[in-house]
This record gives sequence, structure tokens and C-alpha cells, in this order.
Amino acid sequence: MFVRALFLLLLAANLGAASWLVFAPNMRAAPVPASDPGVPKLALLAERDRGDDASAEMAAPPESRADLGNDECHSIGTFPTQADVRAAIGVLTPVVRRIQFREAHATQARGYWVYLPALATREQALAAARQLSQKGVRDYYVVTAGDQQNTISLGLFRDQGNAERRRSEIAALGFSPQSIARTEELPVYWLDYAVDRAHPLDWRAKLGAGAAALREQPIQCF
Repeated sequence: MFVRALFLLLLAANLGAASWLVFAPNMRAAPVPASDPGVPKLALLAERDRGDDASAEMAAPPESRADLGNDECHSIGTFPTQADVRAAIGVLTPVVRRIQFREAHATQARGYWVYLPALATREQALAAARQLSQKGVRDYYVVTAGDQQNTISLGLFRDQGNAERRRSEIAALGFSPQSIARTEELPVYWLDYAVDRAHPLDWRAKLGAGAAALREQPIQCF
């Protein structure tokens, strides 16, 4: 009897729960605001930039085919850093039709090295070093490893004239020193711009003192 009553009670509870799930009103929680009242909504920097770009594009209609035919393009460089070229872009953007920058690589001198060429063995290199010492030469170094092993370094010089004087001094002592330029590849930057050929741009006046070391060359329009 007890088991039957328990079964009927559980059956009634299940039927009641099923009826509530089917017929109960759909209660949805109110959405939680993204920020407190009076606090501005956060925006990603990329979203803000896209919005600014879009408004700028709408404010400046694209050039017609006739306008493009009247364009002439030039490149200004070289700028040693991105900060330099971006500063120039900020100055010239309002007075040109299009502007961009690009990276290139240039070989630049890092100074000059005076040395005695590598000898066949370490013993020969040490013997040559002793001869230098006996003749009053103190500033030298015997390279003990690497591509220049058994070379005798006689100094690094920023100025070519100083390097040549050092080479001449050692040559006068009966040795055969050599001098070479030390170089490295460094990034440099060019600024490209387009203007109406009827209204050439005096970019040197716009850039002021920063334009002294720059040069200009014509390029194909972009």
C-alpha cells in the first residue's frame, strides 16, 4: 500500500513539473547594461580608427580619371627612422593628393679597419706581433678565432684620414698593412607623394631644416 501511494505521489509530481515547463510564461531576464549610467562605452582603438578613416574617405571623394592624368609623383628620401618619415607625412598630407612611405636598405660605412693580413700560423702571427712591439707599436691585437684568425688588428677608425695615417705609420716600419671600410645594411625610408602637375610642391619649405639632407626623384604614380 505504501509503495503504491509513493508511486502515485511521484507520478503526480512529474506531471505537475511537466505541465509547468509547458504552460509557464516565458520569463526573460532584463539585459544588463554594458556600462554604468553616465559612463561612456569603451571602443577598441582599431574600431575608432576605422570610423575616422571611413569619415575621412566620405569627406574626400575619389579623384576622377582626368585628375589622375594630371598627377605627377615624386619620392623624397632618405629618412633614417620611421619617426622622421611619419613627421614629414604629417606636414605634407594636407597639401598633396596621395602620400605613402616605404622601407629600403642602404649600405652605410661604420668606420675603417687597419690590419696586417692573416698569417699562415698562429706562431707567425705572434712573431709579427713581437716585431711590432719591438718597433714601438703598442696598439695591436692578434685575432685568435673566427674568419680573421691570425690577422693582426692595428685599430678601428671612424675617419678615413686617421685610418690612412695609421696605415702609413705601420708601412714605414717595414710592414704591409691594409685598410678597409667596415659597412652594414641599415633600413632607410622614402616618402612618396602625388600632386597636380600644375601646382608643384615646395616640400623643402614645408619641412624646413629637416629637408637639408633629403633629395627628391620622380617616380611612377601609385
